[in-house]
Amino acid sequence: MVNESADAAGFAPLAPPTVWQGWDAFVSRPPAPARDAADPAWPQAKREDYHSELAVMRTPVMDSVFIAVRRLLLVNRRQQAGARRGLIISGPATTGKTTTMMALGRSFQLADARQHPGQAGRRPVLFISVPPAATPKMLVSEFARFLGMPLTDRLNQTQITAAVCDLLCELGTQLVLIDDVHLLDTQRRAGAETSDQLKYLGERIPATFVYSAIDIESSSLLSGVRGAQIAGRFKIFRHPPLAYATEQDRAVWHDLVHAMESMLRLRAHRPGTLVRHAAYLHQRTAGRLGSLSHLIREAALIALTEGSESITKQLLSDVALDAAAEAQTRPPRRA
Repeated sequence: MVNESADAAGFAPLAPPTVWQGWDAFVSRPPAPARDAADPAWPQAKREDYHSELAVMRTPVMDSVFIAVRRLLLVNRRQQAGARRGLIISGPATTGKTTTMMALGRSFQLADARQHPGQAGRRPVLFISVPPAATPKMLVSEFARFLGMPLTDRLNQTQITAAVCDLLCELGTQLVLIDDVHLLDTQRRAGAETSDQLKYLGERIPATFVYSAIDIESSSLLSGVRGAQIAGRFKIFRHPPLAYATEQDRAVWHDLVHAMESMLRLRAHRPGTLVRHAAYLHQRTAGRLGSLSHLIREAALIALTEGSESITKQLLSDVALDAAAEAQTRPPRRA
């Protein structure tokens, strides 16, 4: 059950997107309105909330994923069980794989709602994350938890699986999104059996499956007989960090930085500052979308809470990023 009470800081916690209530809230919740930074009726707390959830803008990589999945949905529309194809979004950590997958699910669900008005009981999208050290029962229980199905200790794996598959067929689910599949270690018995469970669910549920994983090509999931089955049914889409080598690469990065800067509502910030430091931002984040979003949002919140109301290069350099980004940008040790 989701606790709807506010926490000690006064913020209402959001339900996770791996349960239907949280996912539906993510899909339907409009972004915080962007008001004039000088508006005296816009309180400090609301301005902080606004900058805390600055959206990551669409990139060419995201658009390519959307196109690839739309094509797979068409290919799978009339396919029998076992013949449907899927997609694995693979890349380094913090490059935006989960963000891309959630944006994909949101776009698809909104389109489905337009096609089926008045059918609030539909569940066109399912989104879960693979739990650590997952067993087949743990995995299918995540499906059931997303749907709000009551689970008791008396239900075994077979019963939960049958109920989940039947319900998803009734609810019209067409897109199944599964995050963190790299956590499945098929060299261990539990991981191998859970991989088999995924294959079975893909055959029972008439939907297109999309996985995301950290560098799936080097994981055990694609090795051996089981891996050959997955490789034979899934395309792999690389989701690398954004490059900065060519003129086209730099144009994409500059457009992204410009779009994020245009959303800032800081009273003393000079427009164009972040774009002017676009090369520095790429060097700091190694082209990782998650790291860029973190850097800009935290800098904006520091500027708000400390009263400077402006983001400078010095402020950006004071923000500590995730270990992956910092390792990429740390100067090499002198011999």
